[in-house]
Amino acid sequence: QVQLVESGGGPVESGGSLRLSCKVSGNMPSSQYCMAWFRQAPGKEREGVAGICNDGNSGYADSVKGRFTISHDLGKNTLSLQMNDLKSEDTAMYYCAAKFGSRLDLVSYMFDYWGQGTQVTVET
Repeated sequence: QVQLVESGGGPVESGGSLRLSCKVSGNMPSSQYCMAWFRQAPGKEREGVAGICNDGNSGYADSVKGRFTISHDLGKNTLSLQMNDLKSEDTAMYYCAAKFGSRLDLVSYMFDYWGQGTQVTVET
């Protein structure tokens, strides 16, 4: 069983930076997998932010390109999201997720495992 635990959220001023981490425990039951960050603001649908697969392929939502960077430290079994130049619209609960297979689609229903989330609040 794969377990995901997020950390690193909190309040931050507009224009500031935060780094989210997701600790992965357990073994992925597939040699090919992808991991991603999703977010959900109150009253809005969950949306994919960034994803990365173990073959190195990565992708970002247009709204965060150039500001967010996703990385996966295989040795530490940790997924990270470096968020720079944060804006009020980035305020949301951020979730770490994992899926089998090598196709990177930032669509929530395609992901098999989810963390509990960490809150990011950008203050203006």
